[in-house]
Amino acid sequence: MRKSLLPIARVLLTIAGVVLIIDCAALMVMGKINFGTLIPFLLGIVFVTHGIYWQRIRAFIARRLFYKRLWYVLWGIFALWLVSFIVFIGTLQQHIQRSLQPPPKVAAIIVLGSGTVDGKPTPTLARRLDTAAPIIKGQPHAVVVTSGGVGIGRSRSEANIMATYLQQSHGIDFERIRQEGKSTSTEENLFYSKAILGAQDVAITQPIAIVTSDFHTIRARAIARHQGYGQPITVASPTPLSIRYNAWFREYFAFVSGWLFGEY
Repeated sequence: MRKSLLPIARVLLTIAGVVLIIDCAALMVMGKINFGTLIPFLLGIVFVTHGIYWQRIRAFIARRLFYKRLWYVLWGIFALWLVSFIVFIGTLQQHIQRSLQPPPKVAAIIVLGSGTVDGKPTPTLARRLDTAAPIIKGQPHAVVVTSGGVGIGRSRSEANIMATYLQQSHGIDFERIRQEGKSTSTEENLFYSKAILGAQDVAITQPIAIVTSDFHTIRARAIARHQGYGQPITVASPTPLSIRYNAWFREYFAFVSGWLFGEY
């Protein structure tokens, strides 16, 4: 790397690392400790360390052939990861565009949970419900399922809060909404919803709309397919611009972890 560009690269690397550390630390404080927060957090530490101590690191490895080779190998792995991340983002954008289209006639509509605060949906969850509402109204014969369990220290399930929001904000009959109130993950959302659909004589091989955030559509569809849903149709709700790219970044790691743990 040219010496004239080195200070700029170090500053950019340090800034990127600090942003990753702060963002992931904030999420972990809120209890979101998972593959999608730990890996970027560690990556941020590596970035900051290299940005601040670049010259010392270079001087250290220059005298040690093994570490020098290891250093280049690790940066090569990072380059390959960066390519895979770019491919994932490109694929995600294509999938989002398809998922923005109104779904055809479906047998059921499942709205996936995304967190609540003080008995109300978070902004992200509210957007999912706002996206689902016109579909629910437009398909009166479809079975509606809100899916989300009871959080730690809470008395109401997320599914119940979601159903209440649909009733109060969109005038949807509360009795029409089936509540799946045991799940704590996307995998469980879809797994426990199958029993509810079966009780309503809806086969999971039928077309079923799955309403979720745009960044989550690829993983939700993959999990549904793995669990036997024959025709899952993901419907994307928009993610606020202020957190959109952060959500995409974390979703990459969540997608990889889902693959490693056999969710699809």
